Amino acid sequence: MTDPDLPVVPAGSTPATTVDVASSPRPTELQRFSAELGFPLDRFQVDACTALEQRHGVLVCAPTGAGKTVIGEFAVHLALAAGRKCFYTTPIKALSNQKFAELTARYGRDTVGLLTGDSSINPDAPIVIMTTEVLRNMLYASSDALRGLSHVVMDEVHYLADRFRGAVWEEVILHLSDDVRLVSLSATVSNAEEFGAWMSTVRGDTSVVVDENRPVPLSQHIMVGRRLFDLFDTRAQSADGSQKIVVDRELVRHVKQRQSLDTMDRWQAPHSRGRGGRGGGGGRGGGQGSGANNRPLARPDVIAKLDEEGLLPAITFIFSRAGCDGALTQCMRSRLVLTTPEQAEEIRYIVEKHTSELPREDLEVLGFWEWRDALERGFAAHHAGMLPVFRHTVEELFVKGLVRAVFATETLALGINMPARTVVLEKLVKFNGETHAELTPGEYTQLTGRAGRRGIDVEGHAVVLWQPGTEPTEVAGLASTRTFPLRSSFAPAYNMSINLIEQFGAADSRLLLERSFAQFQADRSVVGMVRGIEKNMQTLEALGARLGGPDGEYFEYARLRERLKDREKTLERQSRSDRRDNAVDSLRALRRGDVISVPTGRRSGLAVVLEPDDDRADPRPLVLTEDKWAGRLSAADFPSPATPLGTMRLPRFVDHRTAKTRRDLATALVTRGISQPSDRIRRKSTAADDKELATLRRAIRSHPVHARPDRDELGRTGERYNRLARETETMRQKVSATTNSLARTFDRILALLADRGYVTAGRDPKVTDDGARLSRIYSESDLLVAECLRGGLWQGLSPAELAAVVSAVVFESRSEGDITPHGPTAPIRHALTETVRVWHELRSDEVRHKLPPTREPDMGFVKAIYKWASDHSLVDALVTAGDNGKALSGGDFVRWCRQVIDLLDQVRLAAPEPELSRTAARAIAALRRGVVAVDAA
Repeated sequence: MTDPDLPVVPAGSTPATTVDVASSPRPTELQRFSAELGFPLDRFQVDACTALEQRHGVLVCAPTGAGKTVIGEFAVHLALAAGRKCFYTTPIKALSNQKFAELTARYGRDTVGLLTGDSSINPDAPIVIMTTEVLRNMLYASSDALRGLSHVVMDEVHYLADRFRGAVWEEVILHLSDDVRLVSLSATVSNAEEFGAWMSTVRGDTSVVVDENRPVPLSQHIMVGRRLFDLFDTRAQSADGSQKIVVDRELVRHVKQRQSLDTMDRWQAPHSRGRGGRGGGGGRGGGQGSGANNRPLARPDVIAKLDEEGLLPAITFIFSRAGCDGALTQCMRSRLVLTTPEQAEEIRYIVEKHTSELPREDLEVLGFWEWRDALERGFAAHHAGMLPVFRHTVEELFVKGLVRAVFATETLALGINMPARTVVLEKLVKFNGETHAELTPGEYTQLTGRAGRRGIDVEGHAVVLWQPGTEPTEVAGLASTRTFPLRSSFAPAYNMSINLIEQFGAADSRLLLERSFAQFQADRSVVGMVRGIEKNMQTLEALGARLGGPDGEYFEYARLRERLKDREKTLERQSRSDRRDNAVDSLRALRRGDVISVPTGRRSGLAVVLEPDDDRADPRPLVLTEDKWAGRLSAADFPSPATPLGTMRLPRFVDHRTAKTRRDLATALVTRGISQPSDRIRRKSTAADDKELATLRRAIRSHPVHARPDRDELGRTGERYNRLARETETMRQKVSATTNSLARTFDRILALLADRGYVTAGRDPKVTDDGARLSRIYSESDLLVAECLRGGLWQGLSPAELAAVVSAVVFESRSEGDITPHGPTAPIRHALTETVRVWHELRSDEVRHKLPPTREPDMGFVKAIYKWASDHSLVDALVTAGDNGKALSGGDFVRWCRQVIDLLDQVRLAAPEPELSRTAARAIAALRRGVVAVDAA
């Protein structure tokens, strides 16, 4: 629901319209700005720029490629026109570099600066492009660079939903001076009005401009085999003549036909093999079963089909790095070539321009030659495992139209300006870090948002590759749903809390946290629950009156029945536990050759023990049953203890996997003459002798309500009362946990920091010298790093050794991490052992204070970065950093090296000892060489 006081400018549902702003009677800054553009502005751009010129903050939500950055560039124009400053923030360095190049070309080198973790170019310029973290750090440090700042552009502000980095965006929004105009640019989200209402609360007057129209229309398709179908029937109309969303009937019919052929093939295949043939023929592939009908089209064939249909350039999203590299290999093995000789020559020139600084000796291990060959044929992969310079080269070639088919992971859908004519989705399922999950409508929209190049394509195309299990109606649901709510990931952390205390004090810090978007959303969710509680309380009061009131005799009777039910459940749980313990003890006592009876289930009958199991918690002996089944049984198979009925001599070695062995042993078991017990042992109920249960039953039978004729009706009313009371209590607990939840977390963090001496104790804590050091450490493991610095645990190390130790608090293995301290030198091993010891102590404190635990150190990069800092070769470092015999990718290696450099730079600034600071500086210099130094901005 829209806030009545919030100016919201909706886009409507018509195609994007352009506006001639030059017709205004008096000249404005918007007129001057638009005159320099060379193209007319869309309606939403005019609305947002007008609001900005009228000194409003603006939140602009529009699809990818709609031209949101024009509003950010107008903010730059306004700042320069007023002789003030504008900071333009982006979530990633690549975007910062891209925007720096664009604005430098427009305004000149003297006017534009760049600040990222790796680069500082003209930082005092009136326009500075920077990553969002750089601005956050400026705000906490009260940097002089903030003087004269009139506008801040936050590009891709929807990143605040990112669970790892999102808090930074909210910190900036909350800490910026009120006189700074904030321009927030976001992808299309379904709760823009909610986000805008919060922005108005914390930033003052904010206009929300929402444009849901794509600048280039999108056509949806499904490719079934070699046929390309429209997903929607564009001719379908509703009764009022408007277009109706209907899945294309021909597509549905064709998919059903394919599924029928698949069923027929699976039925015919075994019969054909039984007659000695290879199938009944018919269909592509010579009738080789279901694979012929439903095997997905090979990737080179998909690209060739798209080329034939005029749908290149295309980005194919494959949700794994290995999948992207595999697709590239398949295309290289095919005869497909998407470039002319002239284009190949231009590609080689651009590749040489980007990669000339790469050491020649590293090219082989980086796969340079295969990568360049693929580019010259018009193919490329794009994922985080690639060297940054390789990715940036691919991006430039794709934008220039020289590379026409890119296989990418979903990270390409975030931020980088790399539109295509067509986006292809191989699957609608991806691994989310924990499990394989179906794409959400928001993810589908974000991925397909790359399709359609403004000013080039009449329309963009989204193509889903059909395979068994892909239902056209489900794809249509994804394509037609526009649900992408923005959810805050903001939560106080150690560094943030220290900086808040230093800037505002504890009381004002709590108020500031309560103004966060996270708390704003939480409080809004509480409103509905509070209403639900009030409604439930009215119902409970009415039900209570029907039952005679809380002091009436029915409630006493109901409490007796509730106690009886609880006691029966307790006794049943105890009985089950006792039965399992008895079964476990009996299974552990079994010996090889014992003959037992399996009382229930599919394996019931006699069985002989082939392999005992003495596991204390869950023994699973290997047995062979009289039905010739061999496998392991557990306590769940024995409601009563497993008692040996006899024994049987077994061969020294029993291969239970062979059918003959199982058959011979089963025959011997049956002929032993051992009979299965005919009667089950009756289990004695623990309830039968329970005195408390007997007392409760007598009290219920003697209670006056028990003899009433309307007892059953009262019982049903009472059950409803109890159920509603429990539901209401659960809602109360949720409300209590949600209200002021961030402030409570903040207080727990302060308690831990006070215990460890980073702030003083009391109602108005002050930051200590150790706390001031923590305020300069921006790391996921900030407090652990601060503890190591304070304790001198990293003193006395060489530069390479310090880099190795620091990597343990930065690196995160893709598989199970290694927490065992190890390293190539004794000082490294000692420092890591001490670091892990401090981490254990810190984690115990975090558990005690009910705080999220600091991530454990990971030793997976220690040896590799030590070798690199010791001037070893790249191939040596990559192989050392590898997992399961596979070398680490060049892109991952560079990324982790740069993150270690970033933390080393913080150590350099925060180190309590000058010697450690100098060692950190030397470690940075040792790491920043070769591939790590190339394209570092």
